[in-house]
This record gives sequence, C-alpha cells and structure tokens, in this order.
Amino acid sequence: MGTVWLNDEVLDSQERIGYRLRELYQEHGFVRYQMSKFEEYDLYSRNRDFLLSENVITFTNPDGRLMALKPDVTLSIVKNMKDLPQGVRKLYYHEHVYRVTEAEEGFREQAQVGLECMGRIDGDCVAEVLRLAQESLALCSGKYVLEISHLGILRELTEAAAGGNALLRDALLHCVSEKNAHHLSELCREAGVAAEQEERLVRLIQLYGAPEKVLPGLRALSASAETGRMIDELAGAVAGADAGHLLIDFSATEDLKYYNGIAMKGFIEGIPGSVLSGGRYDGLMRRMGRKDHAIGFAVFLNRLERLQGGDGHA
Repeated sequence: MGTVWLNDEVLDSQERIGYRLRELYQEHGFVRYQMSKFEEYDLYSRNRDFLLSENVITFTNPDGRLMALKPDVTLSIVKNMKDLPQGVRKLYYHEHVYRVTEAEEGFREQAQVGLECMGRIDGDCVAEVLRLAQESLALCSGKYVLEISHLGILRELTEAAAGGNALLRDALLHCVSEKNAHHLSELCREAGVAAEQEERLVRLIQLYGAPEKVLPGLRALSASAETGRMIDELAGAVAGADAGHLLIDFSATEDLKYYNGIAMKGFIEGIPGSVLSGGRYDGLMRRMGRKDHAIGFAVFLNRLERLQGGDGHA
C-alpha cells in the first residue's frame, strides 16, 4: 500500500497550524500525550490557584464521582505522570479545554497544542523550549514577538523590599505590572523600604527591550548570589534565540501564581492578547507531590482564527 499524503487544502487554519506544530515537536523528540476529556473534579478543586478561571463544567459519573470537563491540560499531565529518576520526559499534546472566555461570554471549547518537559531541567532544556516557542509562533506568522521574563528575579526583589508584608508585596507587584514607578516609589517611602531596594524595583520597571539592551542593566540590579544565578539562567536561555523577535519584560506579574522561573508570552500582529503562554512551573509539581522540575507552553489555536493567509502561514 502506497504512502497516503494529507491534502493540506481540506484543513482550516487551526487544523493546519495544529498539525504543523505537532510535526515540529515530533521532529525534536517530543512524544504525543493523549488524555481523556475529563478528570475528577477534585483535581481542579484542590488546585484552583493554578487555573485561569475557577469556572469548571461538572457532571456526576454513573459511579457517583463528580467529574469535570478539563479546563487545563498541564494539571492532567502532572497528575498522571511519574517522576523520572534521571533525564527529561518530553511530551506534546493537541487537546481541547473548556473554559469561560476572557470576555465572560460563557464556556467555549478551546483547542490547544503545547509541549511539556519534566525531569532534570537544565539550561539547555530551557533554551530549547524558548526556541521552540519562537518556531511555533513563526509557523503561525512572520510578524510575531516572544516576550519573556524571569519571575524568580521579580519575586526576590519585591519580597526583599516588602520584608514579609504580603499586602505591600502585592501592591508593589501591581505597580510593576502597570510600570508605575512613581506610585511604587511612594509606597516604598511610606513603608520605610530601604532606598537601594526601592531603586532596584524602579530600575526593574524601566528594563524592557531586546536582550542585549536589558541584560547589562539587569546584572547591575543583582543583590545576591541567587539573583545572579537567575540572571545567568535568563541570559543562557535567550542566547540561542532569534533576538529580532524577542523582548524581555518584567511586567507580566499575573503569572506568579503559576510560574516560578522563566515565563513567556507570544504575540502575533493583528491578534489581541497572547496566542502562546508558558514557563517554568516547579511550584505546581511540588503542590502535586512531584519531585521533577518542569517547563512548557501552549499555543491557543482558537485565537488564531484571524489569520488569513498573507504574512501568516495559515
């Protein structure tokens, strides 16, 4: 029997991009992970902090268990995989999740293609994930940008300034997210934050742009060996990336509840909001009793509906 080739013209843009992403990940040694459309509701109830929305569609199984249509893929993978004694497990998926839309229009089935690396995550693994995030965006459109940050650096600087005051820490993070250096300085002075700690946060807000522009200024903010280590991690991760489509930005503070290190968001010209999101999520692994480290990202296929040929590759 001869080889059967898929006729690309019978696919819509989401299907076409989805299959191309799957091919990309397989070429880099990732193995497909397939899962059920639902999990026990308790999984999501116990991990609400890691969900984009607390709204979940539930139903009662014939055996009496409360089940849920999955609102998140990563939680299911973390729950159903075991730690590796050594090495890295490289998985990709092409699945649907069920979430309330950002416009609160009600639940919608949303298609995602993404990848996860779990195990002994080193700098080479992080760099590979960033490169694949860029290649994933490039498959969708030539007009894209990948914004990255290191939430460990952000967390360390804000917690050092807050000195254990959770309310002050959250207020400082809000200022960082809005790039509001003036209000941040006011908060620091009212709370008696040391001048050098205030200055570091103000300068962090102002750091935005290409790696070659941001990294020297970021190194000047290093106040500890741990901060220096995380800056080196960020520099190593972006070293092999396409600098022309890469920006460093520390204002993405909403991801702190999910990610603990490198975090990323991908944007395509003409599409509002991010079409790719991901990062390092060791905290979720610990919450679920896992010892492995992990990093990954997802491409939101539904948000690519506006791509219609042209410079996009759909």
